[in-house]
Amino acid sequence: MNIQVNGEAKTFQDGITVTDLLQTLDIRTEQVAVELNLIILDRGDFPQSVLQNGDTVEILSFIGGGATIHLHDNKRHLINTQSARRE
Repeated sequence: MNIQVNGEAKTFQDGITVTDLLQTLDIRTEQVAVELNLIILDRGDFPQSVLQNGDTVEILSFIGGGATIHLHDNKRHLINTQSARRE
């Protein structure tokens, strides 16, 4: 089965869930948000969310200070999402 994970084409076994995908990528489920085909999934739905051929998955990890780490091929790219404050 072919899916897009953070913008890269990947091949996985048919019938894997979002939880399976995260485990395969060595990503802890409690530390990420997952968007599946432009819909943000509730973490509790990861085990029941079966991926289909052609799906698009975005995996984001949040850290303190309003920044987001975009997980890309097990490399971490920091995206600053915090707005500048006016004083």
